[in-house]
Amino acid sequence: MTVRPPMEARPRTVGERFDLDGAWAVHPQVAVRPEPFGALLYHFGTRQLSFLKDRRLLTVVQALAEHPRAADACRVTGVGPAELRRYQAALAKLAESQMIIERTGPAQRGDAHRRGEEAV
Repeated sequence: MTVRPPMEARPRTVGERFDLDGAWAVHPQVAVRPEPFGALLYHFGTRQLSFLKDRRLLTVVQALAEHPRAADACRVTGVGPAELRRYQAALAKLAESQMIIERTGPAQRGDAHRRGEEAV
């Protein structure tokens, strides 16, 4: 018989480590370029390139700066409860690569949208 350790003793997955209750935004050194397949994100500081292969994930990323919690950005862009873990894992990977960062100030309307328009 296999005994699983209690939830708090188990290592958390990448997605579980991402705080959906936190305030997040695209890193100031990241350019977002929308594409038909999703988007390209380029971090000028780390020179790293990321591909978003999901248009709704792009919408979530752009909405992060406009909402007090990442969960709110997911909800208003149509991410349902059944899909939330998948989006949480994707946001966690973007946070690990510093494409998105935790925000300390208030949500700022339009920041993510303007960043998309200014992309290289």
